[in-house]
Amino acid sequence: MTKPVILTGDRTTGPLHLGHYVGSLKSRLAFQETHEQYLLLADMQALTDNAHDVGKVRNNVIEVALDYLAVGIDPARTSICLQSRLPALAELSMLYLNLVTVARLERNPTIKDEIRARGFGRDIPAGFLCYPAAQAADITAFRATVVPVGEDQAPLIEQTNEIVRRVNALAGRGLLPEAQAIIPRAGRLPGIDGRSKMSKSAGNAIPLSASPGDISAAVRAMFTDPDHLRVTDPGRVEGNVVFTYLDAFDDDHQAVEELKARYRRGGLGDSTVKRRLESILQELIAPIRTRRAELAADPDHVIDVIRQGTLTAREITERTKRDVMEGLGLFQL
Repeated sequence: MTKPVILTGDRTTGPLHLGHYVGSLKSRLAFQETHEQYLLLADMQALTDNAHDVGKVRNNVIEVALDYLAVGIDPARTSICLQSRLPALAELSMLYLNLVTVARLERNPTIKDEIRARGFGRDIPAGFLCYPAAQAADITAFRATVVPVGEDQAPLIEQTNEIVRRVNALAGRGLLPEAQAIIPRAGRLPGIDGRSKMSKSAGNAIPLSASPGDISAAVRAMFTDPDHLRVTDPGRVEGNVVFTYLDAFDDDHQAVEELKARYRRGGLGDSTVKRRLESILQELIAPIRTRRAELAADPDHVIDVIRQGTLTAREITERTKRDVMEGLGLFQL
């Protein structure tokens, strides 16, 4: 039986962190058992707002690949591939841009929110504005039917399916499959400051390669309840980053609920809860950090994994591009 195809990936703008682990990496480990999975090192997408720092994008290709392998992604079951070395993606992107309008791109809620967050105003990099068409190219080139995304990214999958329907209508047949967005139950993991999602650029993230000291410092700095001044004071669990992380990483859910009850009625200090969380995070990250260091000592192996995955992906994406061009009746040589 043919496995369903799943495409996912990350921008190569820095090493991955606990937010990535909760939001996607855990599910990717499960998906490689049940799906034909492709992990895209999205260096071209990273350039849409990092063209001023190509070195950062280039150098983090290896960093992201190291994180994939360190958490247990198996290149024998998951193809790790480099976006910029898959020319079919760029060609399909150009084709799809003829099937959408600027007004439709600007209406995409995800793009609108990201433009506002980055303060672009009208100085929007064209590649950034056109990202929905580029992502549609990524997804359809692999004929992916499953795409894990955050809830805020779901409109991008909707626009991908609009493009798919347009291509199929022009071809007069079901040339490309539509994709289903899979939204992780855990949702976004907040940054340690409690003010926004965990983000490399915001400086509020815990990398998967964090040292024991960095983990300790991050947990100590975590936002809790500013009104919980004494151990005896009743505390708020909602919006309390420490409890949010315990919900995400502590497997003893009953114990966490008991801690929440004690905290709410008073009699439980922040330091006690933070010690529990730190112990869990230290245990989680230690083997990932060790494995990552081992892999980093042999960069040629990591490059070979990317090269082999990219060769596999290139064959698949070129075949899809050829089918689309022929299906639409474009001139062939």
